[in-house]
Amino acid sequence: MTDRKPVGMNFETWIDRQIREATERGEFDDLPGTGKPLPRRRDDEMGWIKRKLDEEGLEFPLPGGLGLRREAEKVREAAVAARSEDQARTLVAEMNDRIRDAVRHPMAGPPVVVPLIDEGEVIAAWRAAHPPATPSAPPPPPRSRWRRLLGR
Repeated sequence: MTDRKPVGMNFETWIDRQIREATERGEFDDLPGTGKPLPRRRDDEMGWIKRKLDEEGLEFPLPGGLGLRREAEKVREAAVAARSEDQARTLVAEMNDRIRDAVRHPMAGPPVVVPLIDEGEVIAAWRAAHPPATPSAPPPPPRSRWRRLLGR
């Protein structure tokens, strides 16, 4: 429990003195949560949804063209990380088809220009990330039966 504030001392000076003395005594050391950011406070009506998305590691869905642009960026990264060049080409082709479809049938939300993914650029990045394996030296031919018998 703290002492009463002395008469004639303003509250700021008194509080600052108590904090300084507590710090010197080490009362603020090793508190749980030290160094961690405070949880964000959300007072809007969508706050619980945003908090749940954060907890589950999900992203907030974007409207129309903005979502398509984010998806195109992810497909570009996935294509570079694909296992084979054919798989990378398939990912790019499918995303380009979706972008063309979005241009033909405008989506809800603000108009956003989403450029087609340059397949050649993505394949060049894939090839740089996945250099061809160097062929190993062929194994020596097996010794003939006569050489094994004669020990040569």
